[in-house]
Amino acid sequence: MKYYLVAGEASGDLHGANLMKALKKEDGEAAFRYFGGDKMQAEGGELVKHYADMAFMGFTEVLLNLRTIFRNLKACKEDLIKWKPDALILIDFPGFNLKIAEFAKSEGIKVCYYISPKVWAWNQKRVLKIKRIVDYMFCILPFEVDFYKEWGMKVDYVGNPLLDEIAQFIPDVNFREDNQFGDGKIIALLPGSRKQEIERLLPVMLSITENYPDYIFAVAAAPTFSQSYYEQFTGGKKVKLLFNNTYNLLHQAHAAIVASGTATLETALFKVPQVVVYKGGALSIAIARMLVKIKFISLVNLIVNKKIVTELIQEDCNQQKLSAELEIILSAEGRNEMLKQYNELLLLMGEPGASAKTARLIIDYLH
Repeated sequence: MKYYLVAGEASGDLHGANLMKALKKEDGEAAFRYFGGDKMQAEGGELVKHYADMAFMGFTEVLLNLRTIFRNLKACKEDLIKWKPDALILIDFPGFNLKIAEFAKSEGIKVCYYISPKVWAWNQKRVLKIKRIVDYMFCILPFEVDFYKEWGMKVDYVGNPLLDEIAQFIPDVNFREDNQFGDGKIIALLPGSRKQEIERLLPVMLSITENYPDYIFAVAAAPTFSQSYYEQFTGGKKVKLLFNNTYNLLHQAHAAIVASGTATLETALFKVPQVVVYKGGALSIAIARMLVKIKFISLVNLIVNKKIVTELIQEDCNQQKLSAELEIILSAEGRNEMLKQYNELLLLMGEPGASAKTARLIIDYLH
């Protein structure tokens, strides 16, 4: 069958690649076209547009880039019509993907949605639209099944694809030696993969490095940016830059400072104590505070429905508070407490196999 996938950011590229791999096992004749990234491209098929040209974060940034967004939407719709897939598989990225879902539904294309839009966070009535335009929804967070049920929509919980990715991960035995870490304790800095995130969060993360001379700081750098791009922030500071090596970094890290998003869950699954940080544009945050209905922003806290990791949001994301929170998770007591709480999270997450389960369900539903 012909599958058209749309992923608009780094995490979507990762999950899209794993799903493509699983679909190929179930369907030897699988053909792919997609909006995605390098990982999906490595699985074959035809990359139409790279996510690096698509990921805009926050209300203000979206407004400033509307022309590009509309151009991308038009290109995607035209390509769908031309290629006529058996199924459209949308991966997260709701601002863009719900518009594509509506279009595809009107054209009689079966719409599968993998990784639900976070409709439980704000404007919950969007579920009514999702019910109308999405044929099959595959959720990766346990609490989403009950949420959709309340709105009268049946969805499938497939487990979380990060469990697959981490289960497949083979640590590089030469990682410490190759990067000259020696025996030092590493603090991982994960400032995100979007330009706006990096520019707001990395300077705050780096502002505390001099207070911890006994630790080695390493930045998980996004492959979509160059070394010189990061060096404008790290210049003169004792910090290592690591590209395409996040899992090896987390495997070796003693603690981490992490941008809110998928990476908070990855860090917890690697059992690394963390502080979560987030900074948005002033207008975006003001709007979000009026609309958002959730108690937490990090997936770790959301899944367990209580505070496990500290979240430093907006004005709280500063040198002083970050240093104070890092002290807590570096202490034996704070570290052990967080690791203990992570066990509760692991229990709720279930077993690996999300990609395989989703692939099987898609094929079953389409036949």
